[in-house]
Amino acid sequence: MLKEKLKNHRIILASGSPRRHQFLKDLKIPFIIDVKKINEIYPENLKSSDITDYLSELKAEVFIHELRKEDILITSDTIVWHENEALGKPETTTQAKEMLQSMSGKTHEVITSVTFTTSEKQKTVNASTLVTFKDLTEEEIDYYILNYHPLDKAGAYGIQEWIGLIGITKIEGSYFNVVGLPTHLVYDTLLEIAS
Repeated sequence: MLKEKLKNHRIILASGSPRRHQFLKDLKIPFIIDVKKINEIYPENLKSSDITDYLSELKAEVFIHELRKEDILITSDTIVWHENEALGKPETTTQAKEMLQSMSGKTHEVITSVTFTTSEKQKTVNASTLVTFKDLTEEEIDYYILNYHPLDKAGAYGIQEWIGLIGITKIEGSYFNVVGLPTHLVYDTLLEIAS
């Protein structure tokens, strides 16, 4: 259905995430990948979804002058918002361990913003999911970091991996948002743009 509506458009996914690539494939959306490196720095006064909205739109800026009339550019950003602080991707295993220890036995928020940019307009949507971890032991955290190398994930974990299977006790909101993309919003927004 959506594929038919998008037949006159070229979808550009500006993300290196294999999980986001798979989501678009699963949604039967034809797309090309084009990733441009940017400095993901945001103003310190921003909080929560304002951070992901800002970064998602920042990632689109470098493409603006290249977009053709038929192009729809998709950019995205995910953070873990925990105790009034944004947890991005850890730079070291020590940092990953600290993040997981700080979330152990508590609830945090996973926020993803997705920006859709054409040559004429831009729309940003976001989703928030609450995730609760059981009390994780140091042994469990060490095992996960050693075997799953979660340095490419916001908040140092993948819900679809071992740590999610053994550690998550409750989730409120979109599961797919926590994996990396609120697929229901992507589908609805593309449908709206293509109509």
